[in-house]
Amino acid sequence: MTSLHSPLSLARGPAWKNRFMLAPLTNLQSHADGVLSDDEFRWLVKRAEGGFGLTMSCAAHVQAKGQGFPGQLGIFADKHLPGLSRLAAALNKNGTHSVVQLHHAGMRSPAELIGEAPHCPSANDEFKARAMSLDEVKASRDAFIAAARRAEKAGFHGVELHGAHGYLICQFLSAEVNQRTDEYGGSFENRARFLYECIEGVRAQCGPDFSLGVRLSPERFGMDMTEIIALAGALLKDDRIDYLDMSLWDSFKEPVDATFKGKTLVEHFGALPRGRTRLGAAGKILTGSDCQRAMDAGLDYVVIGRGAILHHDFPQKVAADPAFTPIALPVPEAHLKAEGLGPAFLTYMKTWKGFVAEPA
Repeated sequence: MTSLHSPLSLARGPAWKNRFMLAPLTNLQSHADGVLSDDEFRWLVKRAEGGFGLTMSCAAHVQAKGQGFPGQLGIFADKHLPGLSRLAAALNKNGTHSVVQLHHAGMRSPAELIGEAPHCPSANDEFKARAMSLDEVKASRDAFIAAARRAEKAGFHGVELHGAHGYLICQFLSAEVNQRTDEYGGSFENRARFLYECIEGVRAQCGPDFSLGVRLSPERFGMDMTEIIALAGALLKDDRIDYLDMSLWDSFKEPVDATFKGKTLVEHFGALPRGRTRLGAAGKILTGSDCQRAMDAGLDYVVIGRGAILHHDFPQKVAADPAFTPIALPVPEAHLKAEGLGPAFLTYMKTWKGFVAEPA
């Protein structure tokens, strides 16, 4: 039984001091131009102080036209470097493995935010998105790679490619969304080409000790469970990446696909053989007991979202009490403010049904 509190070594970058990763959490706290705000800085540094082995930023967009939501952190221009460098230094000082998640919303970029129709591998009526030209595909791929170089220059230990939740990389992977007929569409090999070229480019252009992770989701957004299990299996044996982060929504439920009934999602992925690449998962891992259950299913680490919003020191609380259960919902605003959520993040959390208590 792997201890949640034992160090985790990667092929690249510093070892994590424990098996807890901070989930990349949307918080809407940065400035309109993508420059890091003091509120976002405080939120992330407080989690590093709270003992997370890896502290990851929210999704940071790699192109201005790939923005997914207001107040999103940017990493598409050198104007972002001072804030990113400040953040990396503060995270690293706290002994956490520091990571920026690289993101492009693709068809999910709101037109009112980016000032034009969103871009997608293929034209999409639902999102009023237009198809990307081949040159635009390659420009977006190169933007992911340039953003990784920018993160390395800022002092981060690594980056994660956001290939989940129906965003651009995920849109390429989806046979439902991706109707291209060139080398980026059709067969699954072609639909995975964009992701693999991003991986290859980061490895070629960043240093030998710079870590690289990938986030995938196996369901929703046109994902096919058979394809994603095959892709996850291939990535876990691919020495070019250091960790795979599976966003499962609910780690302990059975898959929707009837072919895979009989085992939970986390058990399906936890059973996959791997080389040096580490495997973790997010999705309703809410208590200390949930963390151990997920590890027992074959994970190398757990990814904590809600628990980290509620308790900046979630890893330390689980170390002190293996059965730790977070504060019950709904929680008072004062509790969340004390946990480092700024006004914009607090307003966002009020859109989560039953999360924030109504004032008395």
